[in-house]
Amino acid sequence: MKLLLVATKAPWPPIDGGRFLLLNTLEALAAGGCRVTLVAPVDPAAFDLARVTRELSAWCEPVLIPAAPLPPLAALLRSGDGAPLSIARHSLPAVRQEVGQRLKAERFDLVHAEQLQALPQVERAFTQGVPVVLRAQNVESDLWRAAGERGNGVRGLWLRGEARRLAEWEGRAVRRVAATLALTAEDAARLGELAGGRVGVVRAPFPELPPGSGRLEGDPPVVVFGSRGWLPNEDSVAWYLKDVWPAVRSEVPGAVLHLYGIDLASSPPGVIVHPPPGDSAEAFPPGSILAVPLRIASGVRIKILEAWARGVPVVATPAALAGLEVEDGKEALVAREAREFATAIRRLREDPALAASLIAEGRKARRERHDPREIARCLIAEYEKVIARPVESSGASGS
Repeated sequence: MKLLLVATKAPWPPIDGGRFLLLNTLEALAAGGCRVTLVAPVDPAAFDLARVTRELSAWCEPVLIPAAPLPPLAALLRSGDGAPLSIARHSLPAVRQEVGQRLKAERFDLVHAEQLQALPQVERAFTQGVPVVLRAQNVESDLWRAAGERGNGVRGLWLRGEARRLAEWEGRAVRRVAATLALTAEDAARLGELAGGRVGVVRAPFPELPPGSGRLEGDPPVVVFGSRGWLPNEDSVAWYLKDVWPAVRSEVPGAVLHLYGIDLASSPPGVIVHPPPGDSAEAFPPGSILAVPLRIASGVRIKILEAWARGVPVVATPAALAGLEVEDGKEALVAREAREFATAIRRLREDPALAASLIAEGRKARRERHDPREIARCLIAEYEKVIARPVESSGASGS
């Protein structure tokens, strides 16, 4: 099977969940016998294109375009033509042109669009009659709606309006493609509701990994991941620092918070800030605890899967665990409020048997629900269903 995979960013280096998900998927598809050509933009100011190409060439033919998402103001001006802001930011003419040239020069069985924002780049596939499969890493409009509900004044009003525009765009996009695949049943149901149709589910693949390495300061060390420019993570870090961490320090004075991937003007007591790790194993050393305080969430938290793979117990909100089929006290501890996070971390420090049980069940869940070989088999089966159906070419735009 020959696939053209179009993404909004290259999956190497795997410095965030979306990149890691795509990298795992490329490896799994290659192992499953698929020949994949990847077209994706790479910001040349941030990454070495030659090295990214080398790193990806083991699993695909990487076609990397030196380009970056539009700055918010430029995207806002472009969004005036009807496209939501997040779609306008990733509508890159150079990527779209490359996709068109590839489709003109080669025959592909199918085009895989990775995330909603990749769809504007694959317009030629629609006009040429090549089937398009959208893999939705999350429900974009729900993330914007939740952010709008937390926003105040003009900003909150604008976010809610943008969420409505995005929901309409999302529904049209899902109706237009040959198939949409979500990572969770919850996301599939929501996307199906927006589009008035059925959406399939193929879980996120995640490989077996060795235990984490080294050590982090603290008794226990608590790890939280954040990122600038991604509202759910920004909200979760702000809440954790303001409300949750003081409660944890009160109950477990020796705990130290290790915050990865976000800068702070000044670090509160007991907080150590780290850049994104060069090797993710450094952030999951033995004896650490992963805390995932997301209040706005959709899709799958890849860092939870990594904690399971590396043998680190997890404390997370229900929103962060949605779609992972977790039972409280089995694969993870569920915490809704600051005091529940503090209690859960104290329990893990004081009860090694509980921590060991969570680690064992997490590893089992990763193996049984997210094995890359099984996920690749399911994904290829969905592709084959689409390829077997006739596809009509269309000149209409989905944006």
